[in-house]
Amino acid sequence: MPSNHQNNIATCIHLSTFSRFFFPFGNFIAPIVLWITNRDKSDFIDRHGKQAINFQLSILLYTIVLGMISIPFFIFNFINDINVINLNLFESIHINIGKPSPLLYLGGALGGLAIIGFLIELALIIRASLKAKEGEDYQYPFTIHFIK
Repeated sequence: MPSNHQNNIATCIHLSTFSRFFFPFGNFIAPIVLWITNRDKSDFIDRHGKQAINFQLSILLYTIVLGMISIPFFIFNFINDINVINLNLFESIHINIGKPSPLLYLGGALGGLAIIGFLIELALIIRASLKAKEGEDYQYPFTIHFIK
């Protein structure tokens, strides 16, 4: 059973990911600093530190992939006056990506998905910090274990 001090440190590791709202890359720097300085004190702190860092790295990877998928849809729609792709292969098939198209809606849906993911991320961080405060282990869902 971890001590109250260890519970507080593990909780702070999870909550330190919110420091990204105050300085760039705070969601990586603050948990890493707290984890490195306290990981030798207990296995409980070590496990929670690894979970928090792995979750933030996983979120970064998912965000990059989602951005790589959605950004081209917006780029094609911002070029309104130029016919980027104009294919007239047959009489009945005509593709013109110069005007607003369903690609804009698809890009917007992916942006909406990013907002929902952000809200879920916040809820999971709060849940992990509450579990750490109670002295329980917590496994973030959809986390890639970069640090084992």
